[in-house]
Amino acid sequence: MGKLLSVNVTAIVHHDDWAGSVGRTGIDKRPKLGRVALENDCVEGDFVLDTKNHGGKDQAVYAYAREDADWWEKEIDLEIANGRFGENLTTSGINVTNAIIGEIWHIGTTKLQVTMPRIPCKVFQGFWQRPNLIKEFTNAKK
Repeated sequence: MGKLLSVNVTAIVHHDDWAGSVGRTGIDKRPKLGRVALENDCVEGDFVLDTKNHGGKDQAVYAYAREDADWWEKEIDLEIANGRFGENLTTSGINVTNAIIGEIWHIGTTKLQVTMPRIPCKVFQGFWQRPNLIKEFTNAKK
């Protein structure tokens, strides 16, 4: 049975050269304690600054499996906190990597539908300060 480990929202808005064409990003997410509302197009307390490429009805929530984060910890020898992948939901026991578009997830009283795969971007790579992360992430399939 899968479970939700944390709901993560923007902790710091970064204004950096690596922050993409918008020049700022809300990718730096940290777990939020207590209940968090999920609306049609956003997670309460989260900031989506590049609305051309993120957020909206079909990209309101990003989920990442703790099992995949654990794999990365071993792969790159770095402790990885929930939210470090820019995810809003850190899960356990849910096969996020092989989710099927259209699949419905029930988390608490919330119903979520998988709408698209995750695609790493330059902002993700810059946030991690790993120049080949897009390629590494894509090849790892995690």
